[in-house]
Amino acid sequence: MHKSGLVSATFRNLTVEEIIALAIEGNLSGIEWGSDIHVIPGEFERARQVSELMRKAGLESVAYGSYYRVGEIQQVHSFEKILETAIQLEAPAIRVWAGQKSSDEATVAYRSEVIKDAKRISLMAKKVGLKIYVEYHGRTLTDTPESAQELMEAIAQENIFLYWQVAIGLEASEHLNSISRLIKWLAHVHVFHWEDTERLPLLQGASVWETYIAVFSRFSNSEIADRYFMLEFVKDDDKKQFLQDAHALNRLLAENTKNSSERLGS
Repeated sequence: MHKSGLVSATFRNLTVEEIIALAIEGNLSGIEWGSDIHVIPGEFERARQVSELMRKAGLESVAYGSYYRVGEIQQVHSFEKILETAIQLEAPAIRVWAGQKSSDEATVAYRSEVIKDAKRISLMAKKVGLKIYVEYHGRTLTDTPESAQELMEAIAQENIFLYWQVAIGLEASEHLNSISRLIKWLAHVHVFHWEDTERLPLLQGASVWETYIAVFSRFSNSEIADRYFMLEFVKDDDKKQFLQDAHALNRLLAENTKNSSERLGS
């Protein structure tokens, strides 16, 4: 099932309470909580407070969005601290990053360290029933579909998955190819519409996002019961624009569900 959500880092200037209120107003179902501002690693009492606020609001914590750089020696926070914070938040998963080098500059030794650490943290998460989501992002080992596939095949852990988002500068056909190539590992999706580096209203990209969502709908993953499409990078960081984007996203998901049902019934 497809659900709509919000990445809290979209509004770093808002409080937890304000973000929850915005999610409710936008008729969203879940929030990915960022670890840089809203739920800082080690602030366990705050994590429990946020969990309770989410429960009362009827919202799901999609993941704990950490900035842990897999394979790196220097970390702002240890994975152990991040993991415990995610537990207190009652998040089902932790978002991490596949190192901090692009695939074309990473050596074999560097890639091996990322793989080794990914296996370590995925096993730690598995022991407490959590998943690991790897950010699909530039200047990491998931900056191309080929590198991301190689990485996931090497890690080979059942509780580690990928996020997906459009890569700036590529054509829609290339984005569709990346979805098809990586679909067995894809969990949730970060949703935004840009032209080069200019943020635009999601409605202007509705046709292409309709296509992306349709491709995701053709594939299911038994390990991911609900796939979240989460808004981020709102034009001008404007709350009114965000609510318009939320409306556009919910309409896209509803139309996709309707079309899928009609195909099954025909």
